[in-house]
Amino acid sequence: MMITISVCVGSACHLKGSYKVIQGLQRLIEENKVSDMVEIKGAFCIGRCTEAVSVTVNDEGLFSLNENNVDSFFQETIMRGMSNE
Repeated sequence: MMITISVCVGSACHLKGSYKVIQGLQRLIEENKVSDMVEIKGAFCIGRCTEAVSVTVNDEGLFSLNENNVDSFFQETIMRGMSNE
């Protein structure tokens, strides 16, 4: 099953570092060798600008990420989700 991580690239999230979050996710996907199971997509505003950078997983759940918590998010949400399947 493919996991899709959508990262908001709207203006508020862009200013709060969505590009750094995307870079962090790309690095984690490579490090964990899950590029065949996880993809990243850009999303336009998902309406939670004050909680930027806004991220959804498979269009569900809303996470507020930054370059400091992207690693823990990936381990806890993505990798744990894959090991439970």
